[in-house]
Amino acid sequence: MLESMRRGSSTCVFREMPVIVSAAAVCGPKEGKGPLGPGFDLIYKDTLAGENSWEKAESRMARQAVEIALAKASLSNNDVDFLFAGDLLNQITASGFMGRELNIPFLGIYGACSTMIEGMGLAAALVAGGFARRAVAAASSHHDTAERQYRYPTEFGYQRAPTSQWTVTGAGAAVLANEGSGPRIESFTAGRIQDYGIIDPNDMGSAMAPAFVDTLCRHLEDMSRGPQDYDLVLSGDLGRIGSTVARHLLKEKGIDLTGVHEDSGLLVYEMTPEICSGASGCGCIATVFAAKVWKELSAGKLKRVLLIATGALHSPTTCQQNESIPSVAHAVSVLGV
Repeated sequence: MLESMRRGSSTCVFREMPVIVSAAAVCGPKEGKGPLGPGFDLIYKDTLAGENSWEKAESRMARQAVEIALAKASLSNNDVDFLFAGDLLNQITASGFMGRELNIPFLGIYGACSTMIEGMGLAAALVAGGFARRAVAAASSHHDTAERQYRYPTEFGYQRAPTSQWTVTGAGAAVLANEGSGPRIESFTAGRIQDYGIIDPNDMGSAMAPAFVDTLCRHLEDMSRGPQDYDLVLSGDLGRIGSTVARHLLKEKGIDLTGVHEDSGLLVYEMTPEICSGASGCGCIATVFAAKVWKELSAGKLKRVLLIATGALHSPTTCQQNESIPSVAHAVSVLGV
């Protein structure tokens, strides 16, 4: 059975495809004013979300994304076998405190901005393998918690580099089940660490682009497909610079994504000077998927989508030690209804 569910070097193909029965996205005010605003389930008027710290606000958003997704599917916490969740904070504390409130068997994961797709792939494997009836994947980020941890508190008002990206304040969740109606997860391709020697923590797009390219190429090879076999190849979140680098690297390999590629980092906000190179954060592709892509798959507007989320696996400590930025990308292919 194991061999029949493996394809090529890195891809798991699910014979019994898990159904994404619901998805939900919660966000902050800046995200709510962006192009995807109408698709969010809950938009907060300020970044504290009724809490007394940004960290508590992020955890609250993560919990509410899960609760709303479950409510959409007419499910309760007791109906869920496993919760996969992660964020950008030290020891994934936003997710841990969220899991404390939900009381669902919790599997904390960390893939930086690739966390949501990593979680969806792992949840799909448990459901497809018969180890779970239902599982939830969730991811969150917050601009102010990320700034405080990785750079400077926002009160400092430092000059942002043009290559930098604006961390999404928001959370997304998806409910996977072994039965029901909705888009289905067809496959999961696990990423390999890539490191091209980028050391600038304000240019994560360039650091992550090689991981996106490696995972995309291996997925296409494993599945004997080309980009034209997908209605959408959604990366997350390379931003403007990373997307340009990725397309250049792919062109060298003879792969052209023209007409099918979009980047989550370029969909959340209007591209103003403040946003610099685009959006980022665990909540980036998580909210884009829940607010836009899942709905289009459910409505039959998209027939087959490849989601490839990238993560920069650095820390403030490694950056201070002048280490380069290793990156990873994970992919799931999803079929529309």
